[in-house]
Amino acid sequence: MANKILYTFLAADALFVLGGGLLVAVAVISKAHISTGESLQKVAQMLLLSLCPLNAAIANAVLVFITFVISLPAIIYPDNRAWLKLHAWFVVASATFTLGLGLGIWFETLRTKSNLGVVWEQQTPRVRSLLQQRFDCCGYLNSTSPPFEADSTCRTPLIAAQKQGCVGPFSNFANNYLDVIFTADFCIVAIDVILLLCAAMVLKDRKERARYRLIDAKNGSGPI
Repeated sequence: MANKILYTFLAADALFVLGGGLLVAVAVISKAHISTGESLQKVAQMLLLSLCPLNAAIANAVLVFITFVISLPAIIYPDNRAWLKLHAWFVVASATFTLGLGLGIWFETLRTKSNLGVVWEQQTPRVRSLLQQRFDCCGYLNSTSPPFEADSTCRTPLIAAQKQGCVGPFSNFANNYLDVIFTADFCIVAIDVILLLCAAMVLKDRKERARYRLIDAKNGSGPI
């Protein structure tokens, strides 16, 4: 039974460090994606990724890797509980960090339209034009709301007036895109909770074994 408990903990620990790898990989790839510049196909993703806490995600991944390293002595020394307790506290800290990132992104999706309106105004005419072409729209709210860019999609005021504003398709795209990100964060938190429960089971098992060894020592039977 003890071996099964430890093996379950090892599996959860492996998933935990894989979650950290996913965090750092997504953050690094996203930063590289942003640095390559604007294009029609990736302009919306680039703007949304620039709003995400990528540096915080990298810091979170570093905390995950430190937590994993702390778990190694707890695995190597089967009777040790101090390292396992320290590891559990680091898991709590890591899970709280990840949960904070996910909740922050989720909260931003509740204000998508107003947030994207500010982002729209801050962009260059080229980026706004790319967004209009990407979503086949004119202007943010409509073709009369500044700033509005005349381009191949909105060639004339008459054509622009017949098209929808970008707020609808851009907001829908942003919500769907960000939903994937914060859902992934919450999935990592779920793995953290599983690992924490596994650590608690290993702690309980080691505590019971220590108690039995003490009883046997008092009875003169020697260790189990």
